This record gives sequence, structure tokens and C-alpha cells, in this order.
Amino acid sequence: MNRLLPPPLFLLLSFFIITLINACTSRANQNEPESPAAIAAAPGIPADVHIVSPGAINQLIEIAGTLAANQEVSVSSELTKKVVNVPVKEGHTVPKGALLFQLDDADLQAQLERLHQQEKLAALNEGRLKDLIAHDAASQQDYDQAATNLAVIKAEIRQQETTIDKTRIRAPFAGKIGIIRTYPGALVAPNVPLTTIVDDAQIKVEFAVPEKYANLVNPGSRQVFTVEGDSTQFNATVTSKESFVDHTTRTLLVRAITPNPGGKLVAGQSAHLSIALHTTNDALQIPSQSLMPSSQGYSVFLLKNGKAQLTPVTVGQRDAVLVQITSGMQAGDTVIVSNQLRLSPGSAIRIINLK
Repeated sequence: MNRLLPPPLFLLLSFFIITLINACTSRANQNEPESPAAIAAAPGIPADVHIVSPGAINQLIEIAGTLAANQEVSVSSELTKKVVNVPVKEGHTVPKGALLFQLDDADLQAQLERLHQQEKLAALNEGRLKDLIAHDAASQQDYDQAATNLAVIKAEIRQQETTIDKTRIRAPFAGKIGIIRTYPGALVAPNVPLTTIVDDAQIKVEFAVPEKYANLVNPGSRQVFTVEGDSTQFNATVTSKESFVDHTTRTLLVRAITPNPGGKLVAGQSAHLSIALHTTNDALQIPSQSLMPSSQGYSVFLLKNGKAQLTPVTVGQRDAVLVQITSGMQAGDTVIVSNQLRLSPGSAIRIINLK
């Protein structure tokens, strides 16, 4: 048989249970995030804001350039001769003076030997006449002719030796051999390229600067560049500038140089340079998304006393993220960077994010 609680005790227990349930429900509601509907219903237009502060900014211009080897030549023959030996291989690095191509010099060596024999005879004739003229047994004219003949033969020998030396084509400087375009047995002619040799221990970066910046890029300054297919940033030091502005393009050619350890950079590659012109240490910058263009220029919404205030501004340098403001605001101002399309001058603002 169930025993019933006395009425006063039953009422007291019921009140305690109801109070406990309400407290738990209230606490759960406090832990739940505010719903979008609740946010929209709150007073003021929600917006993100950015506090303006001065900072350093580099004025940059983007310029395309070209990489060039420190030294590069096309190797060719000065003679029409047959190739008898090619002791180098493509892609190998050779020292200065290394033999690259040997041409046939058999006929030249035979001519040199003939000249040496003529030199011996001419030297004997000059010596005999020198003794005879000392005893007044020969005329001075005969001796002068013999001496001149000997000198001419000696000059022809030197000329022949120079020609023979041209049959041995050597590296003009230390560098890397390119594609070889001839092989033993081939007949080569003057000015026909046989191969190339490139000194790429250092790489030149050549680029053209618009004439209005010609005096801002000077020898000794350091520039940053990248190449296609590689995000690595390379540093180059400006070494020289052209002495005149190109009248067609109105640009000034500038040359910089950078080390090339491991041969990572290749002559002929295109370069993308960010040219640093000058630095401003107290520039005011705001997010680009806060700008509102119009036919009269640019303007932004500033937050003043909790309300939006439309303010015209003058912009300077900009990139994909930030824009420099040269007039219209000052350090410490709060600029609205979101929800501008819903704003009008005097609109109440509720800050969501502060940057």
C-alpha cells in the first residue's frame, strides 16, 4: 500500500524540482552561441574594422628582365680545314686554354719545314757576306739584300706558326661547353659555329627601367627577382647602367649580377623583378577592400562615435592586400572594412572583428 506524502511536503518538493530544471535550461542557453538571427536583430550594422597605424612601405615596381651569362661566345674556326679531333664533351666544364677542336695541319707543317730550310740557307749567306764585307770583299748592297732575305723568311716562319696555332681551337675562358656541332672528318669553314662556351658562375640580370625612375636605381643597390617555375627569391646587385635612355621605349637599360652556385640559373631565362625605388617609414596603409571607388575618386567609411562617416581619401601605392593612403585620414582612425554596401553616412555600427 503506497503511502502519500503530506501536502505541504509534496508542494515543497515540486517547487524545488521546477527551480532546478529552469536553472539548468538557463545555463544551457547561456552556453549556446548567438544565432545569426539574434545578431541581425541586435542594434547597429555588423562590420569588421581596422585601426590605422603608420608603418614602413617600400615603393616597388614590377619589371621583366632577362638572364645572361657572365661570358658567352660561339666558338668557330678561322680556317677552312678538316676536323681531326674533338677532345671535349658536351656539358663538361673546361679550364681556360683547354683544347676544344684540332684541325688538320699536315700541309701547314710541311710549309713550315720548307721555311726552316730556307732560313738555314739565308743565314749561311748572310754570315758569309758579313765576313766578306769586313774584308772589303763584298759590297754593302749584297750584304743588305742577304740580311733582308733572312729577316723576311723569319717573318714568314712566325706567320706560318700563327696559322698552325689556329688549327688548335682552345677555350678562351673557363666555362661550360654547349652542343657540339661538328665531329672528326667534317670540313669546317670560317664563322661556322662549332659549339658554344658559357661562363655561368655568375649571372647577369638585364632589365629596362622607365625613364622617370632612371635616377632611383643606382649601382650598388640590391634587387630581388624570381624566374619562371621557381618561387625562390634571388638577390642581384646592380653593377652598371646604360649611358642613355632608349628613345623608342623611353627606358634605361640596367645590369645587375648574382652568384650562380650549382648552375641553378640558366642564361636566357626570363626574370621577374620587384624594383625597390624608395622606402617610406611612416606610411598609412589600410586593406584594399575598404576602398570605395567613384567618379570623384576614392572614399572610405570611418567609424566615429559608433557611426559610419564617409571620408574621401587619396591613395598612393597599392598591392593585392594593402593600399597606401596619402591624405584623408590619420594614424589612430578606425576604418570599416566590411559590409560597406549596407552603410550610409550616420549608420550605427556594431563591431564584429577589430584588427
